[in-house]
Amino acid sequence: MTENDKLTEEKIFESATVVFINKGMDGTRMKDIADHAGINKALLHYYFRTKERLFNAVFEKIAGTMFRKFAPVFDKDLSLDDKIRFFFREHITFLQQNPGLPGFFINEINRNPERIKKFLSKIDIKSLWSMLCAQHGEELKKYNITEETLPQIMVSIASMSVFPFAARSVLEGLFGKMGIDFTQFIEERKTFAADFILKALKE
Repeated sequence: MTENDKLTEEKIFESATVVFINKGMDGTRMKDIADHAGINKALLHYYFRTKERLFNAVFEKIAGTMFRKFAPVFDKDLSLDDKIRFFFREHITFLQQNPGLPGFFINEINRNPERIKKFLSKIDIKSLWSMLCAQHGEELKKYNITEETLPQIMVSIASMSVFPFAARSVLEGLFGKMGIDFTQFIEERKTFAADFILKALKE
């Protein structure tokens, strides 16, 4: 592949990511992606023969980027408290930069649940729990976190950062009547959510 081919493919991929996130798989046409990339439809099909193939590539890259970004939560030198604070700070910042992602994933879960199941099957919860025990055995005992309660805690943590973005239009309307700026609310949530979870665990 020539350098020009690589640049064209990257341009297509970037445009496809933007269009898919905004319109979803079903609402996107190949012409939409070609127009956004500033190329003709024939050239788009040359690099990616089908919309499904391009969507799969985009989905895998987005999911992979998210997991790599949060790799530090597995750092053995960080305390459990620090990892929870890191997650909220970085996850909410990531969603600020990519506000369409929650809706994108929710739509995809409803449209193609098997894809999500296949992706999640790669996550070894048993290994994750073993790693947490090795790194934070005493903290887990102090917070009464067990292998059985871990899924509940993980979902609670994730939903506290995702929900404001998934329900943004509703919250902005509600907050507007209360004189609350949504952007400021999100900034404050990076600390508030972490404090809330840690307090709940300690109690």
